[in-house]
Amino acid sequence: LSGGQRQLVALARALAGDPPILILDEASSALDSAVEQQLAATIRNLSAEKTIIISAHRPATLAIADRIYVLEQGELVEQGDHESLITASGLYARLFQQKGVMTG
Repeated sequence: LSGGQRQLVALARALAGDPPILILDEASSALDSAVEQQLAATIRNLSAEKTIIISAHRPATLAIADRIYVLEQGELVEQGDHESLITASGLYARLFQQKGVMTG
């Protein structure tokens, strides 16, 4: 299996247990953009019934979150939803632009 396929199998195994809280660490790091978008849609659907905590470096993965916490050198430097963090033009917005992700 490829790295992305292994990630999807691990996620499927975690979901099979129907946990009330799901913690995902770099869940999309080995996925191509099309599969990452499908995963984001799945996470969005699951978030209505579960608490989901996501650790990610890809801003596109975080854009769907209700609440985003931005850490820099271990310190919390920003928090809010995607739109408020983009509007604030801080670190999150700069990272989002550097990654070439469309905003809005």
